Amino acid sequence: MSDRLVAGRAVDLGRRPTVMDLRTIDLNADLGEGFGAWQLGDDTALLSVVTSANVACGFHAGDPLIMRTVCRAAQARGVTVGAQVSYRDLAGFGRRAMDVPFEELAAEILYQLAALDGIARSCGTRVSYVKPHGALYNRIVHDREQAMAVAEAVLAYDASLPVLTLPGSVLAEVHDDLQTVAECYADRAYTPEGTLVSRRSPVAVVRDPEKVAERAVRMAVSGEVEAIDGTVVPVSARSICVHGDTPGAVELARSVRRALSDAGVQIIPFA
Repeated sequence: MSDRLVAGRAVDLGRRPTVMDLRTIDLNADLGEGFGAWQLGDDTALLSVVTSANVACGFHAGDPLIMRTVCRAAQARGVTVGAQVSYRDLAGFGRRAMDVPFEELAAEILYQLAALDGIARSCGTRVSYVKPHGALYNRIVHDREQAMAVAEAVLAYDASLPVLTLPGSVLAEVHDDLQTVAECYADRAYTPEGTLVSRRSPVAVVRDPEKVAERAVRMAVSGEVEAIDGTVVPVSARSICVHGDTPGAVELARSVRRALSDAGVQIIPFA
């Protein structure tokens, strides 16, 4: 039986890992993505599975009441709250490419972050990290100016807040004081370059719970994922994301959590 590295140790995959073999991973999901009477996903169920909640801040989804409801529920369950900031794009759910001037984007990120943190604090918790959403998330992987706008906003508000991003993102390079945390996606297809396949592609989202769980374990234990062309891509990360708006999201998240636990991976918040 071949060995794999777990937290720097060789682990025989033919046996159940011992306590000494354990590594840790965070499990995050996008929550609060309804708007007014429109509901999306099952926030309550997902909050019983994940360790970190990326809460929509009103620019791609969410509204003050939803933000407050999710923050209260997260606080009650001990789930870490993160600000899921976005381009101002309610109609496109934050997934349309936009070209926002530097100062405007920095101000809009600051606005979203401060709004959610104020609501979170009133609920007995706080924003502990930031996660860009959709088109903004993908843009700052390679666009240095847009990444710098995000960094400026976060640093202006609270330099201790880490930002979730893909491994290799230029966001990690734009400012020495910005803390970034690498994450990977159990339910999204990867390109050979290590970026996410465009949602315009019919294979962009992985929907089979068993396959999603297998990918999550491989990511957590081996730090790799298979791209759409069969290439093995390194994705060493501290957090795994499952999308709250994917059909069957709750079962996907539960499958991922069970599989990680069975593989001896301890699931705890990164922030």
